[in-house]
Amino acid sequence: MTNTLISCDDHMDLGVLPADLWTTRLPAELRDRAPHIAEKDGQAVWMCDGKVWGTWGGKKPATGNARPVKPLYNSFDRAGIHDQSERRPAVAELRLADMDRDGVQATVIYGPIFQISTDDPVLRIACYRVYNDWLMEFCQAAPDRLIGAPMLPETPDAAYDELMRLHNKGGVRQVSLMIANVNPKLDDPAWEKLWSALEETGIILGWHITVFVGKPGDRVAGKAAAVFENTKFFMGNFLEPFIDLFAWGILERHPKLKLVMAEAGTGWLPWLVQELDYRHWRLWEAKEFWADKGGKDLETKPSELFKRQIYATFQEDYATMALVPFFGEDHLLWASDYPHPDGVWPNSKSAIERQMAQLSPEMRRKLTHDNAAKLYGLA
Repeated sequence: MTNTLISCDDHMDLGVLPADLWTTRLPAELRDRAPHIAEKDGQAVWMCDGKVWGTWGGKKPATGNARPVKPLYNSFDRAGIHDQSERRPAVAELRLADMDRDGVQATVIYGPIFQISTDDPVLRIACYRVYNDWLMEFCQAAPDRLIGAPMLPETPDAAYDELMRLHNKGGVRQVSLMIANVNPKLDDPAWEKLWSALEETGIILGWHITVFVGKPGDRVAGKAAAVFENTKFFMGNFLEPFIDLFAWGILERHPKLKLVMAEAGTGWLPWLVQELDYRHWRLWEAKEFWADKGGKDLETKPSELFKRQIYATFQEDYATMALVPFFGEDHLLWASDYPHPDGVWPNSKSAIERQMAQLSPEMRRKLTHDNAAKLYGLA
């Protein structure tokens, strides 16, 4: 199969990372608290400071390669790979083979989205740094195919410091900021140096859904309704910070800032941007009142800023196909979401055919290859 696709949202999850990642790489003074593999209730899990971070996939399942019964199946299950103890996403040779199987030329790799969950800022930053260094080393196996998106801490000074450390090491095209967790909010002037540094370095900022910004309520626990709970959390990740980009003039002040919204969904964005344009008009209708309250600095229509600086990923999203004119031809980016439950690997070609049957071959290529190649500097 010819590799013609570029997937702009794939994953490197906690469960596939090397068991000794943090025990061998954290600074000596933190190593006795390092996240490590332990056995709990017959399952291999990541433990840190007595807290379970999540499961580890390096232990062979008792069912072997038989299809298990579980509440959520991932892409490997659909591909018939039920013994996932090889940790394929974290072994470069195997990951590249999986990409070849699906016709994927290059992949943008987001890390453990929400699972590095220590509240100790020193340990958290150190864990991010270790993961980021390992990820960039991993990507050296095929630098033009494996595009790592290192994780930034969620506070302004720490995010800036990590961005500049990564930039000085070289080879970073994009970083990831878990926007649902930032503290303080984006209107705080402390974030300004991060926005400026992203502009100056040309590094793209990725926002990925953090998923669990809430917990399923007791009324759905153990019931089929629980499967639908994450739908409630998706927009909760993005709504406030997205509006802040426009309301506080962040995009206006930083015209070279490029931002990718990954796995955020796209269908809700046209109405929201339309609403922001309307509110912008209302602000300028009363410009005499708002001029000395920050209004005179908000000159550009939100829809123009959106089309200039924001990109969005999708995987199998039929609504998106009707929204290409709104986004502009260059700012929609296809993704397979490998190997997540919502992903389309290893059936990406058929998923693309299903949703893009009405599009021209030229538009299909833009959405699945050319837009990403231009954004990330790929051939």
